Amino acid sequence: MGFSTSLTNHFLIAMPGLADPNFAHTVTYVCEHTDQGAMGIVINRPMEVTLGELLAQLDISTQLTAVRKTPIYQGGPLQTDRGFVLHTTGPTFDSTLNINDEISVTTSRDVLEAIADGQGPAQCMIALGYAGWGSGQLEQELSANAWLSGPADGHIIFRLEAPSRWLAAAKLLGIDMNLVSGEAGHA
Repeated sequence: MGFSTSLTNHFLIAMPGLADPNFAHTVTYVCEHTDQGAMGIVINRPMEVTLGELLAQLDISTQLTAVRKTPIYQGGPLQTDRGFVLHTTGPTFDSTLNINDEISVTTSRDVLEAIADGQGPAQCMIALGYAGWGSGQLEQELSANAWLSGPADGHIIFRLEAPSRWLAAAKLLGIDMNLVSGEAGHA
């Protein structure tokens, strides 16, 4: 079976029955999906860490209160010591991947320095860690009904409060997750 449909720039919305504690009730933004596998960032798991604390650990100073208070997200269970900045496409940094015309991801320190100086991307979401799937793994999970998938929406990533993102992402597909059973079954 050949690779046919890329889910790059899509949301993966955890079905209510997905029991894996890393992904229960999450929305993951897929940054890259090829026949080699997929990589994404969970967008609705804020941590107890703020950007101000993270910047202090990196010896980056900021005088901007809003920057210091910015929440950091748990982006997934892999490489949890590595930062990923999802942001609106615009300025590019040392390690920027433009996912589409609207959303990019950057992993280099210079984006954090720009944010600290008030010169960063117009909108951003910062995560530690990422979610990854090997070749064919995501497709298997989708066929097992672990996830819903649909086109991503920058408004949900950058503007909605984290607790609202799971329901809002499903609503884009016309699905009310409050009405979806967590029980697996076959007709």
